[in-house]
Amino acid sequence: MDAYLEEELYDLLTYCIQSPQAPDFADKKGRVQEIGRELYADGGTDALENMFFSIEHRVKEEIGQDARPYRAWWNGISAEWKY
Repeated sequence: MDAYLEEELYDLLTYCIQSPQAPDFADKKGRVQEIGRELYADGGTDALENMFFSIEHRVKEEIGQDARPYRAWWNGISAEWKY
């Protein structure tokens, strides 16, 4: 499950980073938030940290952008997740 979510999350975040004015931006952001809730339900805050660590590095290597500002989209899922 995590591998599928990682690929989907990567695709969504790269799209949002590269197309912030796209008409479906809000839908993509909503799905990113859903993925965060799914990950948290499955593995807690550690699952969020592990997934975002992987995504952050992939985004940096593959498109040369910084994904760290998008961590805030998962704020509110867990009391420990505060970005």
